[in-house]
Formats: sequence, C-alpha cells, structure tokens
Amino acid sequence: MMQLRKNVFLLLLLSVFIFCARASSAPVGPSVDRDVADKPNILLIISDDQAWGDYSFMGHPHIETPHLDTLAHEGVTFQRGYVVAPLCRPSLASMVTGLHTIQHGIVGNDPAFKSRQKRWSRPWIAERARRNENLIRKIEQVPTLPRLLAGKGYVSLQTGKWWEGHYSRGGFTEGMTHGDYKRGGRHGDAGLTIGREGLSEITGFIDRAVDDGKPFFVWYAPFMPHAPHTPPERLEKKYLPKAPTPAIARYWAMCEWFDETCGELLTYLDEKGLRDNTIVAYVCDNGWIQSPDKPNKCEPRSKLSPYEGGIRTPIMIRWPAKVKPRMDTETLVSSIDLAPTLLRACGLAPTSAMQGVD
Repeated sequence: MMQLRKNVFLLLLLSVFIFCARASSAPVGPSVDRDVADKPNILLIISDDQAWGDYSFMGHPHIETPHLDTLAHEGVTFQRGYVVAPLCRPSLASMVTGLHTIQHGIVGNDPAFKSRQKRWSRPWIAERARRNENLIRKIEQVPTLPRLLAGKGYVSLQTGKWWEGHYSRGGFTEGMTHGDYKRGGRHGDAGLTIGREGLSEITGFIDRAVDDGKPFFVWYAPFMPHAPHTPPERLEKKYLPKAPTPAIARYWAMCEWFDETCGELLTYLDEKGLRDNTIVAYVCDNGWIQSPDKPNKCEPRSKLSPYEGGIRTPIMIRWPAKVKPRMDTETLVSSIDLAPTLLRACGLAPTSAMQGVD
C-alpha cells in the first residue's frame, strides 16, 4: 500500500512538472501553413508495450527500426513525450478522448471486484463483463476523435487494441473489435490480429474511403511488440547473437517486426498518392523494460509504474509539405496533446474539456 501511494504521488508530481514546464514555454505543436488542406487523412500508429529508447533513432545500439527512423526524421519528433497512464486501457482512452483519466473515468484495465466464482470460469468472465459495462459506458458519454471527425465527413477504422466494447461505441464507423465477451471479447479480440497477420483490413478500408471521396482516420494499435513475444524466426535468429538473453532477443525482434508493419503502411500511402495529405502520428501506449530471465515479463519501474520506463515515449507527427521536420530533444509533450492537435489540423476546435496543447 505504501509503495502504491508513493507511485501515485510520483505520477502526480510529474504531471504538475510537465504542466508547469509547458505552460511557461512557447507553443509546442507543429507549425502548420495557413493554406492547409481542409480535410487531411489521419493514420494514428500506437505501439504497445515498448520502451522509450527502443528505436534506432532514439539511440538503441541493437534494435533496428528503419521505417520509424524515417518517420522520425520526416516529421516533428518529440523525444520527451509522456503518456497519462502507465497502463494501456486508461492511456488509450485518453488518446481517443483528449481527456485525463480523472475526466473520462477509466483508470485501469479490468474492473476490480470480488467474486465467489472461480477465476477465469465462465460465470466469473460473465460477471467481469457486466461490471466492465459500466466502464464502457463512460466512453460513450464523452466526445471522441472519431465521433468529432465524423461531423466533418470523416470515416474511421478501429484496429488492434481496443477495450471499450464494440468499435462503434467509441464512434468508429468501421472496426475489427466486436467486444462480445461470449466470443472472447475483452481488449481487442479479432482486432488483435492486425499487424501480426497482415494489414488488409486497413488497406481495404483506405481503398474504399478514397473511392468514396471520404477523408479517413485509421486507429492502428497492434498487439506489438506486446507479449506474447513470438517474432518471425528470421528476426529472432538475427537478435539472438546480440542480446544478453533469449527473452530480450525475442522482445527486440518484436520491435523490428512492428517497425516492418509500419513501413508497409507508409509505403502503401506513398503508392496511393496519399502521402502529402495524410497526417501520420505515432505514440506508444506505455513503457516496457524486458525482464532478462522471464519471457514476456517486464522489469520493475517500467509498465505499471510512474517512472520514465512506464510513461515516456517518443511522439511524432508527419504531414509532408505542411509540417517542417524537427527533432526536439527538450520540449515536454503529452499523448493528451494528440487529440486537440489532430482536430485543429482538420479544421475542428477541441472541446472545452480537453486539456492538451495544440
């Protein structure tokens, strides 16, 4: 209990520090020309459980991330980015709403409850789903990025990690997650295959949007490099000689595998002629420090902690011909800045409740 109080105190202290530092500095959002396109497309890439330094462009000596490196140098990259929570569900909820956890009310993954049912039995899962419904309703009670963008004619696609039930409950017009607990719904279900098993759902959606003349918003939040760390054999073999342990080698390989999927999407945008008028934003949901001896497990002071290993992430925005490339190593920014920044870029005003900086 004392350790929990200490962690909460440290997280609150860091939040105050970031707020004060940003309030006293110049605007941190990317400078955009006044003649911007009225309705740019948006691709939001969200890594899952990745350490803030585990990229080539952030200085990692072994992990190779050539496609994210290119993205980092083609847009504005803030190396000192922070998420609002060191856990995926509240972190993702804040990204899609632009609100702090205390505002949208989603502060953890699964609801805490005591039950007489055996853990993971069908009755226990059903009870958890009933209690979880109270959390899912919270996302329906606040504006979300896809809902706000829909007001300007956008179509939107949810893929990957998504805790808030059926994709439509978050305002997406299309999606992969059904959210039905009777069919394994919890934190993404069918959506968790994206990236690991191809990207056809995204490319097909973009094809339809282009054919229909609609601007689009894609939520790409694959279960990568998140455990289970099951990279392609070719990548695992590549990192085994370099890593101190097999567990670390597999995690490093997952980081490169995720990077490859990002490269596929960026190449696809180029081939479709969508590069110049598509905003590509990048962030990680929370940190991760791989345990050297425990496969698929993290070390202390990473995920679930308010230390840098739990909440720091690079944050990138690329908008060719509209945003000048810049590598920022000093400015403090937050994932909560993404929603108002993207809305402004699309000609929409952030809601009065949003706490982020454009």
